[in-house]
Amino acid sequence: MPVSKAPYKRGYHQTKGKGRQSVVTCSMCGSKVPRFKTFTRSSGFRITDSTILKSTDRRNIHTFSRKQYICPKCARFYGVVEKRKNRRYV
Repeated sequence: MPVSKAPYKRGYHQTKGKGRQSVVTCSMCGSKVPRFKTFTRSSGFRITDSTILKSTDRRNIHTFSRKQYICPKCARFYGVVEKRKNRRYV
């Protein structure tokens, strides 16, 4: 039995019960990833022009938003999350 602790901190502790995890597809590359490992980002259609917003009624504007699930590999590549520093705790 090792006496010393691990030289790193464990980041994620899953709290869901045992069993099969729900799997989602990555919006960028299409790979299947467990949901707890993904990063979420919403993308959609928004009107940013102030003159159009003033001239129309907000109830008549239908904007949509889509929830994107992004795997850790694509999140690092596309800049959704910053790359982790490789630093050892001694």
